[in-house]
Amino acid sequence: MASWSSDTPCSCDCFVSVPPASAIPAVIFAKNSDRPRDEVQEVVFVPAGTHAPGSRLQCTYIEVEQVSRTHAVILSRPSWLWGAEMGANEHGVCIGNEAVWTKEPVGEGEALLGMDLLRLALERSSSALEALRVITDLLARYGQGGSCREDPTLFCYHNTFLLADRTEAWVLETAGRLWAAQRIQEGARNISNQLSVGTDISAEHADLRTHALAQGWWDGQSTFDFAQVFSLTQQPVRMEAAKARFRAGQQLLQQQQGGITAEVMMGILRNKESGICMDSGGFRTTASMVSILPRDPTQPCVHFLTATPDPSRSVFKPFIFGAGAAQAPQVLSPTFGARDPVRTQPRFQTQVDRRHTLYLRHQVALGLIESEQDRGQQLRQKQRDLEQEGLEAARRLLAGEQVPPPQELGSLFQAFVERESRVYA
Repeated sequence: MASWSSDTPCSCDCFVSVPPASAIPAVIFAKNSDRPRDEVQEVVFVPAGTHAPGSRLQCTYIEVEQVSRTHAVILSRPSWLWGAEMGANEHGVCIGNEAVWTKEPVGEGEALLGMDLLRLALERSSSALEALRVITDLLARYGQGGSCREDPTLFCYHNTFLLADRTEAWVLETAGRLWAAQRIQEGARNISNQLSVGTDISAEHADLRTHALAQGWWDGQSTFDFAQVFSLTQQPVRMEAAKARFRAGQQLLQQQQGGITAEVMMGILRNKESGICMDSGGFRTTASMVSILPRDPTQPCVHFLTATPDPSRSVFKPFIFGAGAAQAPQVLSPTFGARDPVRTQPRFQTQVDRRHTLYLRHQVALGLIESEQDRGQQLRQKQRDLEQEGLEAARRLLAGEQVPPPQELGSLFQAFVERESRVYA
C-alpha cells in the first residue's frame, strides 16, 4: 500500500490560544502548511451562496450533495485541488488539518480528502462545534481517501483537525471513519502529524471503543487512551520527528502563556530550529495563516495569510470579511479545465505551471535575498514594514481607534497583495 514510507516527508503544525492564554480577549489560530516544495498554494475567496434543492457538488475526486446555503470563506489551498489546507469563514470559524497514520488502514480509493472535509465544514458551519459535526457526518457517509499530492505515486493519509471560533477550539482526530475529539475552552494547544487526544475525550464515534476492543488494541478494562490505542506500534522516522515538533510547539506556546498575540504566533510559525518552519526532504512550508477571533461579536475577525512559501521570508497580509471582499487575482493560480492533470485519467500523468503572479514575484525576490546581500536586506525590510502596517491596522481596528467603512475593510487584503507585488516588481 503506497500510503507512507519511512522517508516520506509529512509535517504540518496547527496552534490555538484561548483566553486567558491570549494577551487579548480573543482566540488566536495559526497554521503552517507543509507540502511538496514546488506545490503552489493560492488564496481563494468564495462568497456566500444559495443552491437549488438536489444540487450536486464536485469536490476533488467525488461529488456530494450540496446544501441550500453556503457561507463566505477565505481559503489557502494547494491550487490543484478543491479543498483547502486552512481557512476561515464569515462567522469566525477557522480550521487547519494535518496528515496522520494510525492502526486503521489508509484506503487508496478515491473519497473525500481531509482538505475537502475542511472546506465543506467552513462553508456549512457557524461554530467550531458545528464544523466538527459536519466533518464527522460527511466522514460517516463518504469516508476519506485518495492521493493527497499531485503526483502519479499515491500519497494517502487520514487527518486530524484543529477547529476554532470566537469562544473555543476543538481537536478532531480521525482513523478511517472513526474519530475522537477534545474540547479546548481555555489555554493553548497544538497539533502535529500524530494523534494527541488521549484520555480527555469530549466526543467520539459511537463504535470507537467496540472497534478497538474487537481488533485487540484495547482490553476494555484499562482507561481508554485514544492516541495510545490507535497509534502505530512501529512509528516511521518522520512520525518520530513529528513528536519532537509537537513538543517544541508546546514549549513555545507555554513560554508565551498569557501573552500570546498574532505576532507571537507568526514568530512560532517562523521558527526553523524546531522544524516548525520546515524545508527538508522535498517538502517545505508552502503557506501560512494566523487569525484573530475576538470574543466580542461586534468586532471583526482578522485573518493573516501569506500565499507564498517560507513564512520567515513572506508577508502575512490581513483579510477581513466585509462588503468589499473579493478575489485578489495576484494570488489566484491559472486554471486548465478538462485538460487539468487532476481531471484526466489516469491522473497526474503530466505537469502544468500553477504559479500565480505573487508566487512568481516572490520567488524572484527570494533569489535576490539569497544572492545579493544589500538588495536582499532592503527587500526583507520592506517585507517587515508592510507586515507591521497590517498588524498595526488590525490593532487599531480591534481597539476601536480606527473603524473604516465595510467596503474598505473587505478590500484590505487586495490592497496589501498589490503593495507586496510592487515591492517585488
